[in-house]
Amino acid sequence: MKNRSLVSISDFSKEEYLRILELAQHFERSPIQKILEGYVVATLFFEPSTRTRLSFESAVNRLGGKVIGFSDASVSSTSKGESLADTIRTVSNYSDLIVMRHPIEGSARWASEVATVPIINAGDGANQHPTQCLLDLYTILQTQGTLDNLNVAFVGDLKYGRTVHSNVIALTHFNTTFHLVSPEELKLPSAVKMHIKEKNLQYYQYTDINEVIQNADILYMTRIQRERFSDPMEYERVKNSYILNNPMLAGAKDNLRVLHPLPRVNEINTDVDDNPKAYYFQQALNGVYVRQALIASILGLV
Repeated sequence: MKNRSLVSISDFSKEEYLRILELAQHFERSPIQKILEGYVVATLFFEPSTRTRLSFESAVNRLGGKVIGFSDASVSSTSKGESLADTIRTVSNYSDLIVMRHPIEGSARWASEVATVPIINAGDGANQHPTQCLLDLYTILQTQGTLDNLNVAFVGDLKYGRTVHSNVIALTHFNTTFHLVSPEELKLPSAVKMHIKEKNLQYYQYTDINEVIQNADILYMTRIQRERFSDPMEYERVKNSYILNNPMLAGAKDNLRVLHPLPRVNEINTDVDDNPKAYYFQQALNGVYVRQALIASILGLV
């Protein structure tokens, strides 16, 4: 993995996923190490982020590295008309690794082609979010003791949800049975579904969340993303399609865990937070360990 960019979850093999998860366990046990002393990581966030940006920065700081970058594109030279390519070429001169989030699909791939240092895609539009996927795999392994032969239900925005796209592709390596819950307007794209079909895995589509809760090992809730809709009326029609509350989890399997990439709006009621099946805040913490493992691997330090 040394000096390789991570743009799509497909850029890494199953064996490489497992290697990252193994290293993440090491960093969870010992998160404070100084292996990044002398290294600079640039975080370029052209789109708002809290958890992803801060967990990357926390990962670098805990490993003794330095962080440069911006969290608002309006304070960068792109606001003056500078091209993405020129920004990436310039920042490559100042850093050993670039973490980038951008609203345009394909931007991370383009950046990786012009950069002279590795690029980690922290989300490119509605396309992919591979590091969220890796931390989700880590969380599933942590809660279930395995990644194999699980029933995983994805609920909400499956059309624009880049996290869902990355997770579905990765989980096809582990004989997953997929339960896809969404409004008709927000079904999983055919291009992503093709990965399931190619592995001859089972998938089922629903519009009612109550049909999947009883049999799921993982219930992965997602936000209906206002920013992905060009038609405000379409968003208004679907924004409250799924709201998970505590009584709905009665009778669910003991091992069920509720995940969410966050931020949530109202798709998980706060009465779920104290349920032992709720695991989304621990999931967010796991992002630090997984990103420590990924950065250290790409820089060739482990």
